[in-house]
Amino acid sequence: QERRERERKLSKEMAEKATRELEKMQLQEKAKVKYKEWLKKKRAEESEKKKKEKEKEKEREAELQEKKERSEKIFKEWLHNARNKARPVLNGYGYPHGKSAGLYFYRHMQC
Repeated sequence: QERRERERKLSKEMAEKATRELEKMQLQEKAKVKYKEWLKKKRAEESEKKKKEKEKEKEREAELQEKKERSEKIFKEWLHNARNKARPVLNGYGYPHGKSAGLYFYRHMQC
């Protein structure tokens, strides 16, 4: 009878141990599944983030290109207009149209 009781206790302990091992394995499997899901989600987020950064970079490049084209167009217009403007007399030495404006003012002061 003692032997049967010992065997029963032993089998009960073995069953409990097997149950604990099984629960432990199930918890590990759940942890693995959760980790895989988390990793998948994280990778998707990083992929989305990289995609958004690329789009922003493309927008920035497009804006810079547009700004560059606009500034070149304005410069060409200015250059075209500057060529068509009347040039000052080269030997004028700072006098308007090569004549001294100061003499006119000086003559009226003597009067």
